[in-house]
Amino acid sequence: MDSHTCHVTTTSAVAQTLLHLIQNNNNLSSQIEAAKEIRQLTKTSQRCRRQFSGAIRPLVSMLWSQSLEANEAALLALLNLAVKDETNKISIVDAGALEPIVGFLQSDNPNMQEHAVAALVTLSASPVKKLAIGASGTISYLVDILDYGSLQVKMDALMALSNLSTEPDNLTLILQSNPIPTLVDILKTSKKSSKISERCVSLIESFVEFEEGRVSLTAEEGGILAVVEVLESGTHQGREHAVGTLLTMCQVDRCRYREPILKEGVIPGLLELTVQGTIKSRTKAHTLLRLLRESPYQRTELEADTLENILSNIITQIDGVEQCGNAKQMLAEMVQVSMEQSLRHLQQRALSDLPIAPSCTSEVTLK
Repeated sequence: MDSHTCHVTTTSAVAQTLLHLIQNNNNLSSQIEAAKEIRQLTKTSQRCRRQFSGAIRPLVSMLWSQSLEANEAALLALLNLAVKDETNKISIVDAGALEPIVGFLQSDNPNMQEHAVAALVTLSASPVKKLAIGASGTISYLVDILDYGSLQVKMDALMALSNLSTEPDNLTLILQSNPIPTLVDILKTSKKSSKISERCVSLIESFVEFEEGRVSLTAEEGGILAVVEVLESGTHQGREHAVGTLLTMCQVDRCRYREPILKEGVIPGLLELTVQGTIKSRTKAHTLLRLLRESPYQRTELEADTLENILSNIITQIDGVEQCGNAKQMLAEMVQVSMEQSLRHLQQRALSDLPIAPSCTSEVTLK
């Protein structure tokens, strides 16, 4: 018998022993030790996760124990059993694990709360069980955790919410929990190139597909600015989500969102994205620039002449190579739009105390 065969046989024998111990409801201390051993064996071995699938139901039963040690040992073993194993994920949910896990989300014990969120990250990766997890009441607690959890717990809660949000029913439930103020708060206090900022703006991009999401973001002080800052200095993926967020808003209602976005100084970041972004972000940046630079206002002949002279002086002072020509042209057009807006506001104040409403038709573009 070679060493590999010996190892397999020994592991199989150990598995049978541990399965026997974990199923012995009359000896909680033996169950706890067996759960801890199962956790270790399944930590890196896919084969062991298959071997110990029979431990799932007794482990779920241990989640209901009055012993905190039993709860923790069982939850960690279940977490490892679920990693990269779709069948085990489904079995864990079907065995009734969600109810005690939701209870642990509300626990005063930070370790149990952290383990529960980590378990939900893994379980929510199952496309089959996303709806069941969303309907279990987990979503409102995950949103609450974003307010007060540790950095790691917040990261995991964001990932779980992101996983769940791919189901429209879950996305609606998340929006009902009003997560955007908290997400904007996290963006304001986090490094824009951090993973947590990337995850926040990814969720925000999903939310602005809905009217309540767009209203919540624009109503939140500094909400659009926080997204613009990720667009300027986030990770590649973060910048992609940020430009996608602003583009969705403009595509749905350009007349309503164009000026609030322009006001936050988005143009330099967009111009940079057209050159340095991912393929998706470059395309989105070009599209958003077009939407932002097309002014719904008509210029007078005098304004046009004055603006052309000023812009001519600006452009002649810009040095650069030939491939920067498109960026220069867009920059010139955006400066022109900005000056048009300033002149228009000055004229309005001079002529009347009442603002002149623009004649603009909303544009709705489905993605």
